[in-house]
Parts: sequence; C-alpha cells; structure tokens
Amino acid sequence: MYAAIRQGKAKAGMAEELARTIKEGAIPIISDVPGFQAYYVIYAPDDTVTAISIFDNYAGAAESNKRALAWIEKNLSPLLTGPATAVAGPVIVHTLA
Repeated sequence: MYAAIRQGKAKAGMAEELARTIKEGAIPIISDVPGFQAYYVIYAPDDTVTAISIFDNYAGAAESNKRALAWIEKNLSPLLTGPATAVAGPVIVHTLA
C-alpha cells in the first residue's frame, strides 16, 4: 500500500469552494489512476488543506501527485496562498476498525 499526500494553505474562508472544486475536478483525475484505493481531504483550522490518496503501488501514488499538482496549479491557485507540495511513499503502519 502506498500513499500520495498533497498539501497547501488555503486563503481564509475558502473551505466550501475548495471542497466543491475538488469534488468536481480532482476526484475524477485521481480515481482514474491505476491502483487507486481511496481519497481523503482534510481541512485544518489553520486553513491547511491535505489530500491523501491510497494506491496499490508507488507508480500510482507518484502518477496521482503528478496529475494533481498540475490540476491544482491550474484550478486551485486562486484559492491558495502559495504552491502545493507533494510526497509519495509506502505506508509502513496502518490499521482499520
């Protein structure tokens, strides 16, 4: 199992618009990557937005970051205070309920 994590800082008050834009645009792009398992977006009280995608292999995680960063630059830049960052790697600990 591999995770791709993207993070950025939203302009204040953009949570609803970010959520709508991500649902309409990012989910189809990420879920279409081979090996896709899950997608989560967290909006922290300090306006930090973190997207976590889970894949079967590193290639899928890396590809999702490539696609997502291009999409973010084109579609979310006006809602963010700066560029997004991305990392990918193996999940070394996990548990389910």
